[in-house]
Amino acid sequence: MAYLTEHFPGTGGVIKEAAEDFIVEEIPAYEASGVGDHLYLRVEKQGMSTFAMIQRIAAALKVKEREIGYAGLKDSRAVTRQTISLPAIDESRLADLQLDDIRILEINRHTNKLRLGHLRGNRFEIRIHGVTEDAQQRALDILHILEHAGVPNFYGEQRYGVLHSNHLIGRAILQDDFAEAATLMLGDPESITNERWKVAAQAYRQGDLEQTLQALPGRFRDERRLIHGLIKGQTHQQAVLGLPRKLLRLFLSAYQSHLFDRQVAMRLETLEVLWPGDIAYIHAKGACFRVEDPAEEQPRADRFEISPTGLLPGHKAMLASGQTGLLEQSLLEKEQISPDRFTALPGLKLSGERRPLRVPLHHPSCEQESADTLTVRFALPSGSFATSVLREITKSTDAPAADLP
Repeated sequence: MAYLTEHFPGTGGVIKEAAEDFIVEEIPAYEASGVGDHLYLRVEKQGMSTFAMIQRIAAALKVKEREIGYAGLKDSRAVTRQTISLPAIDESRLADLQLDDIRILEINRHTNKLRLGHLRGNRFEIRIHGVTEDAQQRALDILHILEHAGVPNFYGEQRYGVLHSNHLIGRAILQDDFAEAATLMLGDPESITNERWKVAAQAYRQGDLEQTLQALPGRFRDERRLIHGLIKGQTHQQAVLGLPRKLLRLFLSAYQSHLFDRQVAMRLETLEVLWPGDIAYIHAKGACFRVEDPAEEQPRADRFEISPTGLLPGHKAMLASGQTGLLEQSLLEKEQISPDRFTALPGLKLSGERRPLRVPLHHPSCEQESADTLTVRFALPSGSFATSVLREITKSTDAPAADLP
């Protein structure tokens, strides 16, 4: 994948050797009012996902998990500070709440349950190890470029799974190649380090379903369900589409992300330039409009009020025209995917959307703590990923892909 700051040398280094090396804090969409039937808890967690945290808090307070609201999902391999909402309970019950790796930082009240997306963005503080001696100046130069030109809004590798194949599974499903989707789910033995999983993948490729099932680790519930279906005589289509809808949507969403990342890469050198037929994104409103006259609208893009967008295909997404429309159409043609495939599978119709090709970088700074350790700080809008900044800074293939939206 190319870099926007290609002509500026990176710092090198690796990220997230420990959870404390990656700190993220939500920027709420609004402040709690202090009154209302919902408790807003600002919590700090470490070593667990948002869902795992919610499960533990729900069990401890004896409330239903679905009654707990959250604005965004956060990674487990980090220290994260975020807000959740609880239904009205006696606040005194929180005083005795003691949960490992979870701290309540603040308690407030508000009138509504917190919903996914009630979020302006995230602040990041990230420590990079093994950097060059002049890493601070290199990082400052790159951050300066990103602050003015914008951050390429890549989803990045974190969307594609451990074997970087989730998007390939999604494409196979859309192409009605369910046998290929099943093979990709079991994985390529050459890419697998877990011994039991490797044996299972080898057995599957040799057509031995019983051996595949026997070798698969118990935690591979979806893969085991797939193999059980095939053993019972189901077709590959029946076995794959019999998997949980949430998982299938993850595969399809990963493929959408892959298509979008390719559009960002295609326009990387001119992310701020509006093309004829573009759909522009208004950063202050989160709304889109069709660009009729690029020359007239370009000054707004130069001021970072608006940006061109890319397509995540689906039945609700606005379609570009002109030069941009041709690019998006040719991309699907090269993938051998018809646009109507994104709405053809029962129960799996994708709504689609437009996503800005770049996002603003806020409050960037960095300091070199030692000869080989650099700390960078910045904020990004919700839905964008810190790895898009980190890959530009480090230009290192060793930087991990996991990230926090």
